[in-house]
Amino acid sequence: MGNNHGAKVFLGLSCSFLILLLLYAWHHCFRRRFLSRRAKEGSLEDGGGVRYAVEEELETEELIKFAGWENLTAHDILDAPGEVVAKSSYGTLYRACIRRSKSVALLRFVRPDCIGRIEEVLPAVRMLGSVRHPNLVPTGAMYVGPRGEKLFVHPFYASGTLAQFLRAGVAEAHRWDIIYKLACGVARGLDDLHNGYEKAIIHGNLKSNNILLDADFQPRLSDFGLHIILNPAAGLEMLEAPASQGYRAPELIKMKDASRETDIYSLGVVFLEMLTQKDPLTNNFLQSKDLHLPTSLRILVLEHKVSDVFSSKFLEDSINQNSTNEEGLLMLFQLSMTCCSPSPALRPDIRAVIRRLEDIGR
Repeated sequence: MGNNHGAKVFLGLSCSFLILLLLYAWHHCFRRRFLSRRAKEGSLEDGGGVRYAVEEELETEELIKFAGWENLTAHDILDAPGEVVAKSSYGTLYRACIRRSKSVALLRFVRPDCIGRIEEVLPAVRMLGSVRHPNLVPTGAMYVGPRGEKLFVHPFYASGTLAQFLRAGVAEAHRWDIIYKLACGVARGLDDLHNGYEKAIIHGNLKSNNILLDADFQPRLSDFGLHIILNPAAGLEMLEAPASQGYRAPELIKMKDASRETDIYSLGVVFLEMLTQKDPLTNNFLQSKDLHLPTSLRILVLEHKVSDVFSSKFLEDSINQNSTNEEGLLMLFQLSMTCCSPSPALRPDIRAVIRRLEDIGR
């Protein structure tokens, strides 16, 4: 009799435990399904962006949106047909058509092995997503896929890059007023990165291919701060890429971190590129092809061949327009060479660059 009672008690406890286990499993399953649905439909405002999903479920699909892109959905991104615009060691850039809004966007796919987990990069992504300036390309959203893949969404600018503009042979590329406007816009964008936020944002990859143009020749810097969201190996590779294209400051051969001073050096190279209409590494000023553009130009200055520096058409048009343009052109050249000083300590900060540009424009 005692044994039967004990068996009944044990059976009752077992059934109760089994029911509790099933209830817990059902609750956990329901919670995951609810959070997954929130990843597509719900929203939670947090830290400057609109978050989809919550911190406990960072592995699920989610979409982080920033100002001006609140109506974007994950379906818009995944359903957008696109074509490859550019490739790099860490990802691919697509020109994509957002069907619902009938608009065009740039989608930057970053390989999962080149970027950390979402909780690791989220503070930096929020900081970059908060950047809004007329001379900077904003980040509209970041999509995180179920396998850790990440897509950054940016507006598309149909006028292309500064590099394309300078190589296209169009008349506007030889106009002093256009070149001066471009120089001022690029400098203002860099000033906002260096001085517009609680912590300076170092561009790290400033070059003419990373400067996009509006229809009215308003420049917008892109790709800024990417090195801070990539993992150390990919970030270092990105910072070293400008070396092969002539934009890297000489001290980066020994140093591994970009700085305000290295950004200023790259800015100077961009200015020289606009003035000479020459690629930083494929110039024909000297017989040696191993010299970067600033070095080549510095040698020409020492040889008193300053007139050989500029595009012949650019110089001719500037002189024909008026002597003020010729003077401004020479002053911008001097400023560019100062920015490209081999010594970081001798380079001006971006505020000094802007003051000098304002003097040139008077």
